Amino acid sequence: MRENGRVTSATRQPETPAAAVPPRLIATDLDGTLLRDDKSVSPRTVAALAAAEEAGVEVFFVTGRPARWMDVVSDHVHGHGLAICGNGAAVVDLHGGPGAHRFVKVRELARENALDAVRLLREAAPGTVYAVEQTYGFHQEPDYPKLHMEIPDELAPAEDLLAPDGPGAAEPVLKILAYHPTLDPDGFLTTARLALGDRANVTRSSPSALLEISGPGVSKASTLALCCAERGISHEEVVAFGDMPNDVEMLTWAGRSYAMGNAHPDVIAAASGRTVANNDDGVAVVIERMLAQRV
Repeated sequence: MRENGRVTSATRQPETPAAAVPPRLIATDLDGTLLRDDKSVSPRTVAALAAAEEAGVEVFFVTGRPARWMDVVSDHVHGHGLAICGNGAAVVDLHGGPGAHRFVKVRELARENALDAVRLLREAAPGTVYAVEQTYGFHQEPDYPKLHMEIPDELAPAEDLLAPDGPGAAEPVLKILAYHPTLDPDGFLTTARLALGDRANVTRSSPSALLEISGPGVSKASTLALCCAERGISHEEVVAFGDMPNDVEMLTWAGRSYAMGNAHPDVIAAASGRTVANNDDGVAVVIERMLAQRV
């Protein structure tokens, strides 16, 4: 199912103090948060996730990763088996395992918006190069660096990749990736947001000057809000974890949120709490304490 509508409910409203509300859902980022730097899920974290599910607390992986990169956690999904991928651009059922995932919801980036973004950012930041992420395909410009763990399906200018008759024309575009070889990452993000306005949602999760551009209103927070609404779960009942700017909206929306010890300063400012770094199992530390308080 494709969905393009802007979601406005992903803004926290002042209500009952979150600490007094029992959690019903844990929303956690992966890279730099749940995963250690070697991209593994520690035994302690595996046990904490299983204990949360056993206690009736749903766990959602909420990541900028595409669905095809979710094998790292596909063995650790419980119950619903769903994950939010592409910074909110897709909800994916991981029950089938690597290569057999099913798209439950797609919130695509319209090609006309993507082309506008490419044009405007080329003007605002000359030297920017692009890649195009689709539900199954991945295409890039010839000068786009080897930042990802795969070989692109097509090499061509972004304008050709996004043309109505371009590669994968029948397949939704989830996001475009914009890389600049010399700009400061945070400065590049600010430049892009000013240049694109409300034509797209712009964020970043990489330590390099690599931006992730999604449809208007599409974010981890807004898609998580949709999934929670479908389950009758309020934002107060959500505990969220993250480390990079693409997590800020989700951490602001959730009733309780934790910045990792290794988090970006904007994430620390947005979260209601802080835990230890990803390499020290910061997510597990909070889940263990949370479950102990429920006894």
